[in-house]
Amino acid sequence: MMKPDSDLQKRLSRRKFLQRSGAGLGATALATQFNGHLLAQSPATGQESIGGLPGLPHFTPKAKRVIHLFMVGGPSQHELFDYKPNLVDLAGTDLPPSVRGDGRISNMTASQEGFPIVPSRYKFAQHGESGAWLSELMPHTAKVADDICFIKSLHGDQINHDPAITFFQTGHQLAGRPSIGAWASYGLGSMNSDLPAYVSMVTNRSGNDVPNRLWGNGFLPSEYQGIKFLSTGDPVLYLSNPPGVDVSTRRRFLDVLGTINRQDFEAFGDAETSARISQYELAARMQASVPELTDMSDEPDSTFERYGPDSRTPGTFAANCLLARRLAERDVRFIEIFHRGWDHHLKLPEGIEVQSKDVDQPQAALIQDLKERGMLDDTLVLWGGEFGRTVFSQGKITPETFGRDHHPHAFTVWMAGGGIKAGTTYGETDDFAYNIVKDPVHIHDLHATMLHLMGIDHMKLTTPFQGRNFRLTDIGGNIIPGILA
Repeated sequence: MMKPDSDLQKRLSRRKFLQRSGAGLGATALATQFNGHLLAQSPATGQESIGGLPGLPHFTPKAKRVIHLFMVGGPSQHELFDYKPNLVDLAGTDLPPSVRGDGRISNMTASQEGFPIVPSRYKFAQHGESGAWLSELMPHTAKVADDICFIKSLHGDQINHDPAITFFQTGHQLAGRPSIGAWASYGLGSMNSDLPAYVSMVTNRSGNDVPNRLWGNGFLPSEYQGIKFLSTGDPVLYLSNPPGVDVSTRRRFLDVLGTINRQDFEAFGDAETSARISQYELAARMQASVPELTDMSDEPDSTFERYGPDSRTPGTFAANCLLARRLAERDVRFIEIFHRGWDHHLKLPEGIEVQSKDVDQPQAALIQDLKERGMLDDTLVLWGGEFGRTVFSQGKITPETFGRDHHPHAFTVWMAGGGIKAGTTYGETDDFAYNIVKDPVHIHDLHATMLHLMGIDHMKLTTPFQGRNFRLTDIGGNIIPGILA
């Protein structure tokens, strides 16, 4: 047995060998997986994109930013937007099997003895020059009907909340993929170096769970995940310095930590290390920018009157809509507000009246506010839930206790601003608002169109992961020309 060379052994220890080979493999993986991400070119466009600076879009965008108002639980299109007056004569009769089709009944109602039709109890009227139909539950939204495009033919594939919400946010029903806001900030970067590119807020309402992964980065670098803003304590977790740590101490700490992380990046080429450097520095800048953002003392009383009395209470939908406008003013690229409580299997009238009152005035105020400030033209606003509701009742039919089951096969969302054709209604459902009869829109199509309005070709915004290229629209998605201005 040969005696090992002690000098060689000293110079090439096991640890150093792994470090050196790891650095080489890491650099190769970085170049392969991210196509030069952060260090060379924006994945969407090929423009240089270092440290989160914005990349050039594929073509001239109509929307610089997005505000997504997500109604978690599945709001009923029957009570809000999809007017079907002929249902009054069919009240209590069974939904015909020819309309139901195969596999279009949720497991929650599949065992019912019948599927009795329940027409909406609320009055509908046409509004604005566009003549859009809205129910009496949305009187403030009705005033901005001419700024809105109602899409009545959206459909998805998931019947239950978690996979449906996950699909709406990420383009896939299983958890683990990047959210749409993460894709947008990954492709285009940030427009404000002192605030996150992607912000999420959850209104203080009970209802279906809204897990943090819904604004997650999936397999993209972690700097592209959404930052959750809170209504109590620090607006962002760990924004304040710990007790006994002043600003200068925090600065020295970040400088030393940055040096260590840069050394680590040079050794291993790990993109997450680069993301960590960026996030620490952004967090330091946010210590000044976020308190100024959330300080509403500079807003006049007329603003709070416009958004409604709840707008002075942090964590309400009204306050979050006002904060969304302030974020948009500061060029945050993607802003989401999750409003829970729309899952009305029972006591639908009671529930939807409360929910509609909660959101109607603030969401209309947001549209008006953006328009008056000249921002609606380049801000895309999306409103909707993960699916709609059935025309038939779930459980016994009484005016107070009836509910509606999940229905992903035909439901309504609306969009405004950012290149959308205002004052229009797109798509059509049958006499039961149960099946689509004209211009179907899949969720992948909606995503493709949103990216298109932001100047991104959804086919080109990809990243390799586990052996294939992934994109938000997976293997589907078509732009919807009929809703574009």
